[in-house]
Amino acid sequence: MSDATTTTTPPPLVQGMTYEEMPVGHAFRTARRTVTETDLVNFISWGGFNEPLFLDASHAAEGGYTGRLIPGGMIYCIAEGLVLQTNVLHGTGLAFMHMELTVKQPVYVGDTLYAVVETTGSRPAGRGARGVVTSRIGVRNQRDEEVLVYTPVRLIRGKDYDPETR
Repeated sequence: MSDATTTTTPPPLVQGMTYEEMPVGHAFRTARRTVTETDLVNFISWGGFNEPLFLDASHAAEGGYTGRLIPGGMIYCIAEGLVLQTNVLHGTGLAFMHMELTVKQPVYVGDTLYAVVETTGSRPAGRGARGVVTSRIGVRNQRDEEVLVYTPVRLIRGKDYDPETR
């Protein structure tokens, strides 16, 4: 039972990693997620991706595709969501600074995706108890084929981070 006079705030249940906890070579895998037709329709409607390649199955088939094609931007969004669901950046992420992205092969409705995250760079920032972390995130399908790669550069809190002194 808690004491009614105690004003101590309990610590967060989930806390992301500091940049010091993300050395070069640190790696993990996310959960998996199957892409549905509803996901595709919602994304192309919301984002304005009114390209026949994503709306017209026969047009996509004429291009050699064998199913309902998923836009590369949607694959990235799904992968980034899977990364964030691990809570690796929960309360420690400060800024998304840069990224390069390469689509390697098509993704279709019904494919199941997951991401493999590997730290490729980690260094202190120019000031404050913060660090710059670069990752290689490879998005893989149910056949373990890499379908997309992106390389985010993020500003992450350090273990001694104080928001008052940033």
